[in-house]
Amino acid sequence: MSKVLVCRCEDVTLHDFEDAIARGYVDIESVKRYTGFGTGWCQGKGCVALCARLLAERGGDVTMPFTSRPPYHPTALAHLAGLAEVSEADEAAGKAPH
Repeated sequence: MSKVLVCRCEDVTLHDFEDAIARGYVDIESVKRYTGFGTGWCQGKGCVALCARLLAERGGDVTMPFTSRPPYHPTALAHLAGLAEVSEADEAAGKAPH
């Protein structure tokens, strides 16, 4: 059997999702907290619609709003792009910033 992902960011599989429902997590927020879907880089933009549809098809409650949260520690885009390391290397070499 192949691995079917419902959340690529957090590697949540359809099996994980269905296991959460079987354990009694039947609303969107509880399933999110149990599985971790929607907590990755996209903050649910790529998976919440699919997960809500799957949950509704299985008799779950999707009326409660999905709570997305920003990362705990804000991250500068320069760090994500690797520019912070380049800037630090330039400073160490005595080069002026661009």
